Amino acid sequence: MTTRVTLISPALSTALREARFADGPLDAAGLRQAEAARGAFAVVEQRATADRVFASPSVRCRQTAEALGLVAEPLPELRTCAMGRWRGRRLDEVSADEPQSVAAWLTDPTAVPHGGESLKALHIRLGHWLDALGADARPHSARVLAVAEPDVVRALTVHAIGAPPQVFWRIDVQPLTITELSGRNGRWNLRGGRPLGGGSH
Repeated sequence: MTTRVTLISPALSTALREARFADGPLDAAGLRQAEAARGAFAVVEQRATADRVFASPSVRCRQTAEALGLVAEPLPELRTCAMGRWRGRRLDEVSADEPQSVAAWLTDPTAVPHGGESLKALHIRLGHWLDALGADARPHSARVLAVAEPDVVRALTVHAIGAPPQVFWRIDVQPLTITELSGRNGRWNLRGGRPLGGGSH
């Protein structure tokens, strides 16, 4: 059986706009964009065919799911990377105060200068989740839809294509875009980055 995983990135929030290591509600523009996408063909199609619908357990992902008309189960496995003492701060602020720490974080997947979760640990956690879906042949696991944090989408993409963790920083995940993974027997294919409601149909 082929397992299909459709990942939707959240709409914009103030924290995402500011590159802040924090959760928070969608801003007015993000909420409008998510609500406008609610009737998109891709969402309607995926909602109708999905066996399970999940969301990263963040306010912005839960609000995005609701705005899209999805009843999503918050899933701890899809949580964003834990940023330790950097949580709540903007990346530019931390870069100014701790340039060497930020440089290490951006180049070494095992580095944890913030005292939280390393990018390597994030990749391992999400890789286990994805591979467990692919190994489960029961019908309820065939199609999964998830509204997921951008770093979660990046890490799952890196794992799916078998790339080294350093590729994580070379993947841009735009708001309200779809990344599709399909696989069986530990091999995954990727279709990524199309806008919500886009694509051929």
